[in-house]
Amino acid sequence: MKSATLRGSGESIPVNKIICLGQNYAEHAKEMKFDVPTSPVFFLKPPSAIIHPGEQIILPSISNNVQHEVEMTVLIGERGKDIRRYSALNHVAGYGVGLDMTMRDVQLEAKKKGLPWSLAKGFDTSAPLSEFIPAALVGDPTSLSIQLKINGKVRQSSSTSKLIFPVDTVIAYISQFITLERGDVIYTGTPEGVSRVDHGDTLEAVLQHADGHVLASLSVSVQ
Repeated sequence: MKSATLRGSGESIPVNKIICLGQNYAEHAKEMKFDVPTSPVFFLKPPSAIIHPGEQIILPSISNNVQHEVEMTVLIGERGKDIRRYSALNHVAGYGVGLDMTMRDVQLEAKKKGLPWSLAKGFDTSAPLSEFIPAALVGDPTSLSIQLKINGKVRQSSSTSKLIFPVDTVIAYISQFITLERGDVIYTGTPEGVSRVDHGDTLEAVLQHADGHVLASLSVSVQ
């Protein structure tokens, strides 16, 4: 079973499920020609999609357009159902950075036909994930920056202050329908700037404070 690492705990926490927010940055929704959502939109990835720093993304042969999506990630530390927004952050063990790799051509074709697009999002190696930094060391999750470089060039850069639905809202909303458990991981959505990756690319993602202090980092390559 795939696991998450919480810095300083010395513990590998089994990941039960991965819940991903879609269209949670207005500019990304616009670049994809989607309407900006009025309530959180989420989908699932299997834990088997996880890879860790230093590992490789394997591009599926059925796609000619696998794209990167850098996101702040949230590790749930305490089980909860119908969680109230005011207490939602008490359920967070830590924050990290991840990539939601997407077979964009497969996804758009499925959407066109009105079919599920789990394959486009859930394939093996589609969820690169950093270690998590304890929530107490991160502070306010609404004032962090995320950035992705490919081969040393910045491709995506934004702030969690631009999330349409911040972490507390997301946790409260999801937990109405799906019980959140220790070890669950939430991908909070990607900003604009998504684009294709190619064989041999190196992807470097960071989550940092506004002053530039790096909290979590992730480096993976494309096979």
